[in-house]
Amino acid sequence: MAVHILEDDPGVCDSLKLLLQQLGHRVSTYPDAETFFETPPPGPEDVVIVDLGLPGISGAHVIDWIAALKQAPRVIAISGQTQHQIDKQLAGVTHAPILLRKPLTEAKLAELL
Repeated sequence: MAVHILEDDPGVCDSLKLLLQQLGHRVSTYPDAETFFETPPPGPEDVVIVDLGLPGISGAHVIDWIAALKQAPRVIAISGQTQHQIDKQLAGVTHAPILLRKPLTEAKLAELL
């Protein structure tokens, strides 16, 4: 299983990558959706962690794109925003992802992967 992280905050991205590598996962990181879309799509056994507050193409758009794949991977949305803002961003999403609020914990991530 590979874990794909879409996170624009370099500190959060690096921390997640190190933690997930220590848990034994192969990890790829992307600072935005555009970079993610330039690579081959994730496989059904993979996990994609998407920050809802991405610059440019939104995290919600990425989630919809992933859901449309023939064999979609699991998706975990992360956000440090208020619940109202999260609900607003996910309002048009057809397949609701697992949602984790920042700050993230090692225990919660390990439980979901």
